[in-house]
Amino acid sequence: MGWILITLTLLAAALFGIYRYAVATNGVGLLDWADQTFGGTQGTRVALHDVAYGPLPAQQLEVVVPAAPSAAKRPVVVFIYGGGWRSGKAGEYHFIGRTLARAGYVVVLPGYRLTPDGAFPNMLKDGAAALHWVHDNIAEQGGDPDRVFVMGHSAGAYNGMMLTLERQWLGREGVPDGFIKGMVGLAGPYDFYPFTSDSAREAFGHVTDPATTQPITYVRGDAPPLLLLTGDLDTTVKPRNSLALAKAMTAVGAPTQAVVLKGVSHESIIMKLAQPFMARDTRVIDAVLAFLASHGGIASAPVKAREG
Repeated sequence: MGWILITLTLLAAALFGIYRYAVATNGVGLLDWADQTFGGTQGTRVALHDVAYGPLPAQQLEVVVPAAPSAAKRPVVVFIYGGGWRSGKAGEYHFIGRTLARAGYVVVLPGYRLTPDGAFPNMLKDGAAALHWVHDNIAEQGGDPDRVFVMGHSAGAYNGMMLTLERQWLGREGVPDGFIKGMVGLAGPYDFYPFTSDSAREAFGHVTDPATTQPITYVRGDAPPLLLLTGDLDTTVKPRNSLALAKAMTAVGAPTQAVVLKGVSHESIIMKLAQPFMARDTRVIDAVLAFLASHGGIASAPVKAREG
């Protein structure tokens, strides 16, 4: 068995290198390929592909569902991908859809405009339009419009948090207040002014009052529950973003939990939602599923990591 462990360890290291390269070259689809290769497709199917939720080319979404039919409507997770507001495609994140669909969720993967066209606030307008589509159409895909959660990584966590905390975006689309039942942020920027990265300056540098771009500006006690996951090795979006928002939200009585995962980087937090990485470390998926279950999602046992 020793040689199997060594082989898997070397393969995982190689895949990690591939993923780091993929992130640098905007090719996250390689991670999706790894997930498919290691059995991540089992028990799921793509229900909708390239469905328009608006008139613009970027305004399309994917829907991934459990393969087994269900008489009851399933809770919904809308996952918004990252990429510094300058890169990313919904189709490259089917691994997120499959991971959550295997746990019983209907998963929506919306695309959105990227910079320069998607600069603030256009990325939020797109996200709100996608949630409007979910509100009106997800029941046809077996989803429960009364149990919709939002989840995002990095720039996508920013988009999701703004849609969750600042009421105006969903309000403009006619989506009722309280539609979002909870928000999961993975390595999200929530309090990041002054803008120090090129991607942030491209997305927000034109805004006259930068405070209006910051999720921490919109702290409110009646917000939906929040789970903020980050890694202590994240140098791209530092953990202080999650800690600062959690502290501010808790101070006004909003149910918020910030978790700093030891040994986790900006890239590896999302890798742990794909095979074979999830099989070795289930901390991210366990935290996500426990949070969803506690707020109206599906009660399920924690994912068991594979024995070494």
